[in-house]
Amino acid sequence: MKKHLTLIGLLMVFVFSLALFSGCAEKKAVVKDEAIQEQKVAPTQTAPVAVTDDEAARRAKEQADREAALKEQAAKDAAARRNLAALNDLNLQNIYFDYNKSSIRPEAREILKANTEIFTKNSAATIVVEGYCDERGTAEYNMALGERRAQEAKKYLANLGVKSSQMKTVSFGEERPLDPGNNEEAWAKNRRAHFVVNSK
Repeated sequence: MKKHLTLIGLLMVFVFSLALFSGCAEKKAVVKDEAIQEQKVAPTQTAPVAVTDDEAARRAKEQADREAALKEQAAKDAAARRNLAALNDLNLQNIYFDYNKSSIRPEAREILKANTEIFTKNSAATIVVEGYCDERGTAEYNMALGERRAQEAKKYLANLGVKSSQMKTVSFGEERPLDPGNNEEAWAKNRRAHFVVNSK
């Protein structure tokens, strides 16, 4: 009887140990399976994140480059405006012509000499010589006369040392009068060459 009880007790301990051992083995297997699944899932989750980070970095760099280019252009524009304002503040003077003439008058030569000093100090600027007429004569004739006046002023400036490549001419004929009056005083003001300076 004692033998049977001992045998039954050993058998129960063995069954209990077996049950306990098999339960631990299943847990380990489950843990291992879960770890393997996590490892399989993890790379697929991190890959898109890496691509997204690269894309975000590229976009951020493009945005920074655009902003830098805009700042640089704004600085250049501001410098050009300051330069142009400084040039326009200089005492450039118009020259005036006799009726139906394009020859440079003696007093105009002195004005052109003074203007030349300003132009040669600002050799990076372009000068537009504008020719104008009074309202008498046809529009076609006045356009041609305005062009001759601008050309004569340009030629005189070139003889004084201003680079020809720095100068352009344009005729406005009788358009844009300085004085809209209809008398000799107004007409005398309108027969002129005007100088516009543009910074490059």
